[in-house]
Parts: sequence; C-alpha cells; structure tokens
Amino acid sequence: MERAVLRHPGYTPRRGCGLTGYERILARAGLAPVAGIDEAGRGACAGPLVVAAVTLDPRRRSGLAGVADSKALTAAARETAYRDIVARALAWHVVVIPSGDIDALGLHVCNVTGMRRALAGLGSRPGYVLTDGFPVRGLAVPALAMWKGDEVAACVAAASIVAKVTRDRIMKDLHQQYPQYGFARHKGYSTPSHMAALTEHGPCPEHRTSFANVVEVIRSRGGQPVAAIQEPPGGQAPEPAGEEAEWAYG
Repeated sequence: MERAVLRHPGYTPRRGCGLTGYERILARAGLAPVAGIDEAGRGACAGPLVVAAVTLDPRRRSGLAGVADSKALTAAARETAYRDIVARALAWHVVVIPSGDIDALGLHVCNVTGMRRALAGLGSRPGYVLTDGFPVRGLAVPALAMWKGDEVAACVAAASIVAKVTRDRIMKDLHQQYPQYGFARHKGYSTPSHMAALTEHGPCPEHRTSFANVVEVIRSRGGQPVAAIQEPPGGQAPEPAGEEAEWAYG
C-alpha cells in the first residue's frame, strides 16, 4: 500500500495571490528576504546582455503598484516603475555584459555568469532566490527557477524592469554613436528595419558576430570587417542606469 505524501498547505500560492504570493510563502518558511534575477537582451543581435538582481522590501512592496513583467509595460510605465523599484528595494544590482564577451564566451555562459555576479553584488544576502526561466548553479543561496517568473513573482518582475530600463538607456546612447542602425527604436533586436540596415551598412562593433543573422551578413559582404569603432559623444562610454551597476568586462 502506497504511503500518502503530505504537503504543507501554505507552500503553494493560491490563484489570486498576486505577484507577491511566492515571496510571502518563502518569508513564512523563514527564507526571507527573497531576491529575483532576470535579464534583458538575450535575443538581441546587437548590444549588451544586462542582468539584474532585486530584493524588495516587504514593508514597502505594496507601493510598487506598477511592477509587472517589463514586456507588458509601456516605455514610460517602465521608467516610472524603475524609479520606484530602486527607491524602495532593499538591494539591487546590475551587470552589463558587452557583445564581445557574448561572442567570446557564449550567450548561455554569459547569462549564467551575469546572474551569479548580479546576486553577489547585492548589498545584503538574500535567504532565497527566484530566477526566470532556468536553474542556475553556483548561486550559494537556495534557488528556484520559475517559468515566466517575471509574470508570477514581484521580485523577478522588478529585476526584469531594472534590466530592461538599463539596457534601453544603453541602446539609446549607442544610437547616438551608430544612428544608421536605429538602435533607439528596436534596441538591437532583429526587426526588419534593423536587418535592412545591417545588410546595407554591415555590422558595427556592437553587433554579436556569433549570431547567425550577423554571420550571414558578414559572409554576404565577403567577410568584410565590422565598421570602424567610433568614439561616443564626449569620448565616454554610455553609463548604465543607476549607481548599483557594473560593466562586466573580462
């Protein structure tokens, strides 16, 4: 006779608990604070990969009404939510990984490394971590990978917004450096207008030459080198959004 498996009734959020359900349950289990980790730019063929980790303050979480999956918000709503998150969060940290590192190390390696670095950069150690999409080893903290975590957990949604806003600002700065590609519009993703500009002008140093569509353009141009590097206005590299950010070179 099989033994019945008992499950604690409080460890699975009920429908209608909202984005804070998982964090409240983990807090009741003694695993607070809970950090969320998410990235922006994984599918783009140009520009950096940006990874953010955010730990929300339970006492101030109710004021973050605008927190939702960053892809579901308008650009203006994301900016507002970003300002609220960085003002109210217990801790947050951003890692910016340039396209050259993605080409040299591989996208998945950079993604996992970025998640580890973003978590390690938090000012306070969380008791638990929720990651979006896939499990990450080596976090040194108990963790759970969540499918579409930015749609079901507030801390992951907050990390999604911080990563997305940071990356969008970087891409807007890169548009000033390489206006022919329209980075301010498509943020480096493979839209028809971006592919047309890439075909016409060839790749610039911000394009990921390990991506198949960029490789195809290089081949079609007879292996022509990427466009010459241009100095950004003032000779300064674009700054990540906020003070808790780092450029993950090397």
